[in-house]
Amino acid sequence: MAKNTTDTATSADPYETLGVKKTATQAEIKKAYRKLVRTSHPDINPDDPGAEARFVKVSAAYDLLKDPETRARFDAGEIDASGQEKPQRQYYRDYADAQRSSRDSAGFDGSGFEGMDPQDIFAEMFRQRGGGGGQQTHGFSARGRDLGYTLEVPFLDAARGGSAHITLPGEGQIDLKIPVGLRDGQTLRLRGKGGEGLGGGPRGDAQVKIHVKPHPLFRREDDTILLTLPITLAEAVLGAKVTVPTIHGDVALSIPKGSSSGKVLRLRGRGVERKGKAGDQLVELRIVLPKTIDDKLAACIEDWAKTNSDDPRAAMLKGVPR
Repeated sequence: MAKNTTDTATSADPYETLGVKKTATQAEIKKAYRKLVRTSHPDINPDDPGAEARFVKVSAAYDLLKDPETRARFDAGEIDASGQEKPQRQYYRDYADAQRSSRDSAGFDGSGFEGMDPQDIFAEMFRQRGGGGGQQTHGFSARGRDLGYTLEVPFLDAARGGSAHITLPGEGQIDLKIPVGLRDGQTLRLRGKGGEGLGGGPRGDAQVKIHVKPHPLFRREDDTILLTLPITLAEAVLGAKVTVPTIHGDVALSIPKGSSSGKVLRLRGRGVERKGKAGDQLVELRIVLPKTIDDKLAACIEDWAKTNSDDPRAAMLKGVPR
């Protein structure tokens, strides 16, 4: 269901959601987002009932701020925190003001509209057109105004292409084609589906701004798909071949022996396809320990630790004054 942009409530401030200042760089915004995803993704935090809600909120905030153009429009107050257009001034007054400016610059002085309110000019034109004043206004026409709407599209439909239904006032339900690789915040134009024209003028267009729903597994940066993949301790230590979801279906992925959390593996050509070229999917590994550490596992780790002196923090702490 399409929503008129003037009827949508404003969401929480995206800067506050990501915990960054309004002066933050794009790199700082991305870093904050990735950090929050690790603590809010429902698959990584299955025991946290609030994880999914936080994940959706964080993803929506990042979708708004990751695009410099969309971020600039939000900072300028042109769109709200949900990415929707803020109400514009009334069309008829704007048009009338433009007509007055044009008339004044041309030295117009015989219209009979001098000193009238701009909205009254249109009322007088229509009254004359209907014969009420005995004088016909010839040659006046204007294109109808464009109407703005928002439409939520599932993540996979935006990435792979598809179709959606949108209901417009006076038009009923219309089929809308979703092109492959559609991005959050893009606008689809339906020509001739906007406001009625004046004096026989053409209708305006319906401009449908797309909001891509967050996906519980996938994230997107340009044409690259990002996925955090939970793996077991055994898979990380010994290596394994596991099944990984992609936007095009499941594939097999080999996890190298001795993989650490944070290691990123690349699946080429498994991202979003645009202009005949497909992006990649990046898979970030995250080791998930079993919920219960039994005596056998604990004893095994204790024996191993006695003969192993690796310190993963050694390089980090080297040279830091104490």
